[in-house]
Amino acid sequence: MLTSRWKLLSLRLQWLRHCSTTQVGKQKEARLDVHDPLQTIALKEQCILVDENDKAIGAATKADCHRVDPQTNDVRLHRAFSVFLFNTKGEMLVQRRSVHKITFPDTYTNACCSHPLHEIYEEREEDQALGIRLAAQRRLNYELGIPKDEIQPKDFHYLTRIHYADKGDGIWGEHEIDYILFLQKDVTVRPNSNEVSEVRYLKRDEIDDAVSKFHAPLTPWFSLILRHRLKQWWDNLHRLSQFEDLNKIQRF
Repeated sequence: MLTSRWKLLSLRLQWLRHCSTTQVGKQKEARLDVHDPLQTIALKEQCILVDENDKAIGAATKADCHRVDPQTNDVRLHRAFSVFLFNTKGEMLVQRRSVHKITFPDTYTNACCSHPLHEIYEEREEDQALGIRLAAQRRLNYELGIPKDEIQPKDFHYLTRIHYADKGDGIWGEHEIDYILFLQKDVTVRPNSNEVSEVRYLKRDEIDDAVSKFHAPLTPWFSLILRHRLKQWWDNLHRLSQFEDLNKIQRF
């Protein structure tokens, strides 16, 4: 029964990927009418546009920030964050994004990846990355059902920023200044099925084997961080301050 359900979900995902574009000559245009209504509404939220030095220069919808321009093949640069959540045993939570997601659906990633919103004034606050911390608290509650009173903005360890880009499927992609937040705490997790299809905790010495056995690809940002920095940070959860780099933006 479970196998049949996953086959149906897989077929639906393939259909969505096929239907999410309209051919105009050799160009592709995004279509939203074929996607999940909740995910489509979320694309109206306003992200914070930034330049390559992370200076805020305006706002644009999530749809505009993730759409690959059919003329230039570019994606607009905006501010984002990635939360890496560990329990007190040192195990890391990974999630599988739901098939309903418009960008990078049905992929494995770290605990939470999202954006501070321009329309939420407090999330624009840059001092000590407070806006990012507040946005992370909000999204952990929305995606994973973690009660807000279990995580406070001060609980996040802000390590650094990473500038990366990925063209995704050629229609929806990423181009972000990504704030890296670490959090080690035992929390209540009740995933939102519209956002997350699976959660699991991984042990440090099992990460490579576990990833090799995933039945779906990794998100590009998780793959990048895993390859370049994650294992070193994970090995030093109790002395992360020595790895802080808050002035330089990492570019891989």
